[in-house]
Amino acid sequence: MEKQLVCINCPMGCRLIVSMEGDKVCSVAGNVCKRGEEYARQEAVEPLRVLTSLMRIEGREKPFSVKTSAPIPKRLMFDCVNEIFAHRAVAPIHVGDVILANVCGTGCDVISTQEVL
Repeated sequence: MEKQLVCINCPMGCRLIVSMEGDKVCSVAGNVCKRGEEYARQEAVEPLRVLTSLMRIEGREKPFSVKTSAPIPKRLMFDCVNEIFAHRAVAPIHVGDVILANVCGTGCDVISTQEVL
């Protein structure tokens, strides 16, 4: 089986062809650099993305911005967003503070990207 992907690691946007046998990647073609091959191998098996979102603050109307500390499985994005929306942070909040640990059991934390005093 073959999967066709477009690499998103750099502006080149290489068109990648990933040959697979079951859940195993056999080969990657079309990449210009090593990062393209690494991306294709990961994307074909378990796509990962950094999640950015807004989170509410206890007692305030205006939300603040957060992101995951590392890429999470793409299939868990909506579950993670739901967990973030169900949580209320407490001010003061500093950039880099862990607001929600181990979101959806991914091993990744939700961290603040905004200062809220």
